[in-house]
Amino acid sequence: AVVSTQSTGTRAIKEVLNTKLANKVLYPHGLCIALHDILQIGESFSFPGDAGTYTSVLFRYIVFRPFEEEVIIGKVRRSSPDGVWVTLGFFEDIFIPETYLQSPHRFDQEENCWVWEYSDGLETHNLYMDEREEIRFRVVKIEFNDVAKGAPAAQDSEELLPMKIIGTISEPGLGLLSWWKEDNI
Repeated sequence: AVVSTQSTGTRAIKEVLNTKLANKVLYPHGLCIALHDILQIGESFSFPGDAGTYTSVLFRYIVFRPFEEEVIIGKVRRSSPDGVWVTLGFFEDIFIPETYLQSPHRFDQEENCWVWEYSDGLETHNLYMDEREEIRFRVVKIEFNDVAKGAPAAQDSEELLPMKIIGTISEPGLGLLSWWKEDNI
């Protein structure tokens, strides 16, 4: 089959864009997911002594960056005495600090998870936040860090994440989905 130069060039540009951007955090925009489309391809240029070609390209890229106050459903990835880490499957740097959990709460060292000590007025129920459980949280803020190549490594790798979402579950309707399911009547 004969392939036109135009489609070969377009395919090469798509590969380069996805190689450079896919699954990387682009400050201050968010996590690059995938190329949506190419709107315009300009002329290609080469420079003396350089075997590469350089082309001006106008494109649209799918980027994940939730807005503050957005409510998202993820899964509990792990818990620590500092709070709860959540995953969306494609993004795992979501943290719910201990101060943003439902109150009253406690960290269970044996189970290595947080427990909401919910009181219905008659008795207290211990509602555990187990790993892999679905959790609904609200975005409080998004933190970006410059983790450019050559930057000194942080002592705590969680402090130097390129993009970290801080969430809360300290409001009615937020927390594990199993906490809020209505009984079938």
